[in-house]
Amino acid sequence: MADHLPPALLEACVVVGASSDKLREVYQAISNNGTPEQLPLEPEVLHVLAPPFVNRPHAESEAVRSHGKKRRSFLRKKREQLAPSQAGGREGSEVIGVTKDIDLMALPQLCFPDGLQVTNEQKDEQFHFLVFTDVFGNKTHGVVMQYYRPILFLCHIQVSLLHCTQRLSVMMFTLRPLTIVLPSREDKEHPAIDLDLHLPFFCFRPQQLLQVLSCLLQEQRVVLFSADWARLTLVAESFLLFLQPLSWQQPYVPVLARGMLDFLMAPTAFVMGCHLSHFEEVAAETDDLILINIDNGRVSTSYSETLDLPEVPPAAADCFTQRCQSLQIHFDLHQCHHASCADISEQRAQRRAWQHNLNHDIQRITLELIVNIFRDVSSHLNYEHRVFNSEEFLKTREPAEQLFYKKVLETHIFHSFLKDRLNRKMDNFARMELSTRSLMQKMKALVKVPRRPTVQEIQARSKSSITESKLSKRLGMSLPNLRDDQTISFQRNTQLTRIILSDPALRTPPKPPNVFKLPEFPASLSFNSVQNYYSELIQQLGKAIFSVQNENSTLLARFYYLRGFINTLCWRRLDALGDFQNLYKTDTAIFPTQLVTWLVDTLHRDERQQADKRPELRRLMLKVKTDNEKLLVQPDEHVKKFALPRKHLLQEEFVRCVQECGIVQDVATIHRLFDALTDGQQKQVDPELFKVFYTFWKETEAEAQDVNLPPEVIDHLDNSECVYKLSSCVKTSHGVGKIAMTQKRLFLLTVGRQSFLEITKFRDIQDVKIASAPFLLVRIPSLRIETSGRLEVFEANLKTDTELWNLVVKEMWAGRKMADQHKDPQYMTQALTNVLLMDAVMGCLQTQRSVIAASKLAYFDKIKHEVPMMVPETTSETLKHKINPSLDLAEPQTVHVLLYTPGQLTCNDSEGEMNPKLWVALSGGKVVVFDAASWSMLQDCIQVGESQLNCMLGLVQEQVWIGSQDSVIYIIDTHSMSCNKQLNEHRHEVTGLTVDSRDQHNSQQTYSCSCDGTILQWDSASLKVKRQHHLSCDRLSSIQIYDGALWCCCSDSIVQLKKSGTPQRRMALPDDIRSMPSSFSSFIVIPERGQLWTGCADSGELCLWHTNSHRRPFKRISLPGSSGVTCMIRVKDQIWVGCRGRSGVGGQCDGQLRSQVLVVDAESHAVAKELQAHSDCIQTLCSAEDRYVLSGSARYDGKIAIWKVE
Repeated sequence: MADHLPPALLEACVVVGASSDKLREVYQAISNNGTPEQLPLEPEVLHVLAPPFVNRPHAESEAVRSHGKKRRSFLRKKREQLAPSQAGGREGSEVIGVTKDIDLMALPQLCFPDGLQVTNEQKDEQFHFLVFTDVFGNKTHGVVMQYYRPILFLCHIQVSLLHCTQRLSVMMFTLRPLTIVLPSREDKEHPAIDLDLHLPFFCFRPQQLLQVLSCLLQEQRVVLFSADWARLTLVAESFLLFLQPLSWQQPYVPVLARGMLDFLMAPTAFVMGCHLSHFEEVAAETDDLILINIDNGRVSTSYSETLDLPEVPPAAADCFTQRCQSLQIHFDLHQCHHASCADISEQRAQRRAWQHNLNHDIQRITLELIVNIFRDVSSHLNYEHRVFNSEEFLKTREPAEQLFYKKVLETHIFHSFLKDRLNRKMDNFARMELSTRSLMQKMKALVKVPRRPTVQEIQARSKSSITESKLSKRLGMSLPNLRDDQTISFQRNTQLTRIILSDPALRTPPKPPNVFKLPEFPASLSFNSVQNYYSELIQQLGKAIFSVQNENSTLLARFYYLRGFINTLCWRRLDALGDFQNLYKTDTAIFPTQLVTWLVDTLHRDERQQADKRPELRRLMLKVKTDNEKLLVQPDEHVKKFALPRKHLLQEEFVRCVQECGIVQDVATIHRLFDALTDGQQKQVDPELFKVFYTFWKETEAEAQDVNLPPEVIDHLDNSECVYKLSSCVKTSHGVGKIAMTQKRLFLLTVGRQSFLEITKFRDIQDVKIASAPFLLVRIPSLRIETSGRLEVFEANLKTDTELWNLVVKEMWAGRKMADQHKDPQYMTQALTNVLLMDAVMGCLQTQRSVIAASKLAYFDKIKHEVPMMVPETTSETLKHKINPSLDLAEPQTVHVLLYTPGQLTCNDSEGEMNPKLWVALSGGKVVVFDAASWSMLQDCIQVGESQLNCMLGLVQEQVWIGSQDSVIYIIDTHSMSCNKQLNEHRHEVTGLTVDSRDQHNSQQTYSCSCDGTILQWDSASLKVKRQHHLSCDRLSSIQIYDGALWCCCSDSIVQLKKSGTPQRRMALPDDIRSMPSSFSSFIVIPERGQLWTGCADSGELCLWHTNSHRRPFKRISLPGSSGVTCMIRVKDQIWVGCRGRSGVGGQCDGQLRSQVLVVDAESHAVAKELQAHSDCIQTLCSAEDRYVLSGSARYDGKIAIWKVE
């Protein structure tokens, strides 16, 4: 059993000192010469006390021992090493088991790092601390107390008492007269903090702290020195905690005994600690060490008194130094204005609260430092292929910072950090990085185009000093905002401050932890006394669970976990399983999978029979069995660095390679690029050609960083504009100069004193064509551009570049037209990417067919000629905007469900009103969250199972419920954006969720349904099932509540249920539709009109029923251009209908069937609007406070359209 239990609080208590034989020798030596200090003594283990500390009855002890943890027998191992005469005195001793994580062979040296001493006088007790780390990185902490005992009253011998402990959750117990409080861990990924993290701030200035952290990040060989053994471990542990969430991966021995100094010769990186008396010896004998003197706060190397290593980037370091100055690290100064307290318990409580808040502030400051150092790593990751493009990341660093990053990027600690980023781990780093993104960085999530410096960055670069613009290149190389109605402005020298200090939530003090007080420990450790203690503890936990039942699910989960753990110790397997099963509804993050599996496997026959009678345990056992039967797929943990290919690339390999190098992610675009590079050749790309193409692309990108525009030109451009293409000096109708292209316009940089002459904006172009201009006796190709509102035609003699510029301008023109008509900035982004790819193809091929090859990338210009680009006027007027939730993915994903939650949903505990959110369920259990005020992406991926998601529901308890095809209802916490709760009561696919919204302050009446006809009514606060109904039908696809009545959509009927769950009325599928065959797909009830509107999956009409007359529909509304209805919602007095397009009707886009949204007037029953915005089937509709309607489509389109409601 112990193999599956969490580690015990106390692993062992070990007494170390001199043996009786050695003491007799000491006594004889003292009697002879009277000099005890000169006597060499080797410490050894005298006694070991290891759990369980229980005196069991013999039969019970034998029964339990068979389930116990395998422990090493110290005495047996000792006997093997001792001579028979030495071991003779212990023949009758009981063999004591010691946990395998404690190394008893090295323990005596560590308990007496300066050696075992004999003195003539009594000395006070001394403490120091040990850390034992196993191969998996698990730590066991030891507290060593050294005390002296007399030897026959002549002298005193040192004895060491070691307590080895593991960290546990928040608890309090009494060891009279003191109350002991065990600190909690923030989550299972982080250790409990029971240290005074401000101690290093007493020893070092912020600059020295940064030097130490820099050494650790670069995995140097670090040695700590102090004259006080206790300081070594305390300071070393603090330093490692400052690195969180990065985790030290190398050897870690904070206390080295004098006999272990040869460990410092190890060739690998390490952190070790030595006594200050060994400083000169270590510095002289060992090279390449970082020597940290804790006592005087100096950091040096073994070959120099100064530290010559790359430093932390200055901008991040300056912020860290500034924040450190605000820390209040002196408790007495902090408390000087408070009245003195005479109660020692209250004094300890005040100190504990102050330390808790200070630790929180220090952790926040160090986390900000780590976030600032590694903030841009995620923008150079390819999640699909698990590639980190380190070379490109390094190029974006300031030159003075590159050596630091180059060293850090090669470390194990960074490699582990990369794995977590590629796994999209939502830890403190990810949460802070998301919450502190600048507006520019948030807009980066809306568009994906190659990096170019914006006009504002060029301006800042020319005005700011090098020191002021340390972050300008890094943070400024965000992608441009392509929306004309919004510009982004910021000052370079305040960028870091604004990013880090702007969020008040990050500076608020932490909430005080909840403390659970354990019962008084029994005076006797007999078996019955311990069992009685466990029973009392279980009773107290039961009371604690009852007291927080509907208030704090996180705390409730901890109580369930603890009670399940105690029940396991008492062999109450069924009770333990019941407690652990409740973790699904409170916090799945702490669910002990291995322990629960072991409990299920060890159930006796009678226990299993009892468990089968309890539905919740039967479901738990079934889930455990199902999970164990699944093929165990190890998570992909590898991290690749991008490398150019060395062999010919077929199309599939070419797609992977282009995605890995970060040029473009869209598969369709890469396919067109493949066709362009293989034009007229066999369908594979030569590795040398790919290298030339990649080099040209990167050189063009690098050249763009050096573009400097004069102030006269900058004044005419928007802050977000970037120069993407610049011609050579050519003759034009406006004079001689260079033609520059941004994402919005073409302009001319005249020669001599550079000035700005606008050629045209892309949206104003009327025509582009190639002409010829006379030059001496020949005619030179030229490009002619006609602009609306201008009589004069612009003409440029671009010579050999004319054909390329013709392709470029036409593609940008078509992309702008598409973006404007479809209200989708992604079209312009895609056109810009196409243009840059054309340029790279022309640059790397340089053949007669290079123009033909580049033209294959002119996607939008081709569409303009093949498919009418005009969007119907009604669609254009109603459509407000489009967003792409699959932007970070290689291919579009189906938008299965949309949910809009108003700002009040998450503003209960926040200082200001939170923005509304749009929740998007994509394929494969992915959920993306947008800020519905700016349409910027808040969360790029919350993984909710692995199956298709069918329905979503927002509740005022700051929860979003999501029904999945795997029969589970997942619950996302809207504050932490994490999914740590599950409801497993359904046995089949969950298809519908609804809530009785008549009382806005009481959303307790929540319903869910599954395809088999099961309907559950939930108490949404306690997450318990209040009622269960079963409806006999083919397939139950959705449920809704109208005026307190529950309506159900089945394949063959719409059913209204009574409160008892029995059908009150049933509207059957009309015979003519049933014969198609078809089925109901959606419905709407209009209670005030007594009407029921229904739509069918394969019928292009709506059926209207009287709710009191259910035999047949009283009216049918034909839906033009529709072959079926997929979804419907009511907005004001309109019915919005999502339709599947009919072949040959409504047109096709790029070979894909175009679908439409129809708006039907609820009073006149007429189709008021026909809206066309998706090139695939519309999957879902949702309303945003009756002001907007949002529609999501299937994977070939994969976008979300936002419509205005009139």
